[in-house]
Amino acid sequence: MIKVGIVGGTGYTGVELLRILSTHPEVELTAITSRKEDGLPVADMYPSLRGRVALAFSAPEKARLTDCDVVFFATPHGVAMAQAPDLLAAGVKVIDLAADFRLKDVTEFSKWYGIAHSCPQILEEAVYGLPELNRAAIKGARVIGNPGCYPTTMQLGFYPLLKAGLIDASHLIADCKSGVSGAGRKAEMGLLFTETSDSFKAYSVSGHRHSPETREQLQKHSTQKIGLLFTPHLVPMIRGMHSTLYARLTQEIDNQALQNLFVDAYKDEPFVDVMPFGSHPETRSTRGSNMLRLAVHRPEVDGQPGDHVVVLVVQDNLVKGASGQAVQCMNLMFGLAETTGLLHVPVMP
Repeated sequence: MIKVGIVGGTGYTGVELLRILSTHPEVELTAITSRKEDGLPVADMYPSLRGRVALAFSAPEKARLTDCDVVFFATPHGVAMAQAPDLLAAGVKVIDLAADFRLKDVTEFSKWYGIAHSCPQILEEAVYGLPELNRAAIKGARVIGNPGCYPTTMQLGFYPLLKAGLIDASHLIADCKSGVSGAGRKAEMGLLFTETSDSFKAYSVSGHRHSPETREQLQKHSTQKIGLLFTPHLVPMIRGMHSTLYARLTQEIDNQALQNLFVDAYKDEPFVDVMPFGSHPETRSTRGSNMLRLAVHRPEVDGQPGDHVVVLVVQDNLVKGASGQAVQCMNLMFGLAETTGLLHVPVMP
């Protein structure tokens, strides 16, 4: 059994980790930290876990994290890099759901997150945790930087086109929408029900911190310099993410061949569903699951296939966009079947 610790178990990604790991057949939940909720049974805060999780929250200094095999950080940026050196020295693997180990460029990290990186030597060995594009490296990793939710949709949507060299990589556009849970579990005016319900808005239009992460990763798949225009939006739903991606084709290709690019790229991927050409995936078709669904479109111009391709991508931002993907990485790191504990069917309606 894999002994698992979770630092920051009171937020949405923390409780999603608990939900997934509580039924994982190869996991023993060992420690869950929260300074504020020290001593409170987890099931008292989250009744959905009654009968599944018997642990109580413990203050970080009381938790025996070095007894774990792996520790997940579902915390604000900066926490994982402060604790990672001691955990690694004790032989514990680290999976960070925040941004501490995503960006290799420490200057970019400081610019976007407002703090200096405290352990660049560990950052250097950290592996970016997107299994579909980085599986071999994840298997041998000690430290995982779990991808952001938006970057997951953008990378898996653009990857087949970039790999084939079919698009102008300097002018990629991503128009993305996320449910309110993506902002985390916190009391903030802009996240109140009365502020978000019956409303729809863009945010961080001048620049979002997921942009440099996405560009850095997409650059690995293109000889052209990546140019990305990314605009996120907040929609009045709890969970779910929809990204509409646009790229200009630079070579002739028919629609069937375009579809085949995606089918071939993801035919062996258990958590990527390439839908029939021209489909319209819905966020609710992935709710509560680790599945990402995408569909390819080719808008016509004057009755002829145009020179732009549109990729629609949906996922649950808390599962494939965060905690489920982290467990997917853990499975790879410990030699388990990648799907172990993750074959949840989406919740409908």
